[in-house]
Amino acid sequence: MMTSEQMMWTIFIVAFGTWVTRFSPFLLFAHKRDGKLPDVVTYLGEVLPAAVMGMLVVYALKDVSLMTWPNGIPEGLALIVTIGVHLYKKNFLISMFVGTLCYMVLVQTVFL
Repeated sequence: MMTSEQMMWTIFIVAFGTWVTRFSPFLLFAHKRDGKLPDVVTYLGEVLPAAVMGMLVVYALKDVSLMTWPNGIPEGLALIVTIGVHLYKKNFLISMFVGTLCYMVLVQTVFL
């Protein structure tokens, strides 16, 4: 059990870390008068969202067993729905929400 002082320090450190990560880009790029970001930052902004989505898919499917019931069927159906919604709406947030909802409905009602 944490003491009150330990809780206070934990909250302070987490808040400070969050603050540093949120404001460091403004401090690092404040000297840029032309408003242009470095090429590496622009490149990372373009490729990281897709890389993160790929890692989330791998993480979500890593424990799926194709040898035991339900043989990955709910995961596969939810993945197909997620891809379909993303191709239709082109919105990561909506795609993830609908895919998660689909998966939860399947495992809670259909594949008990």
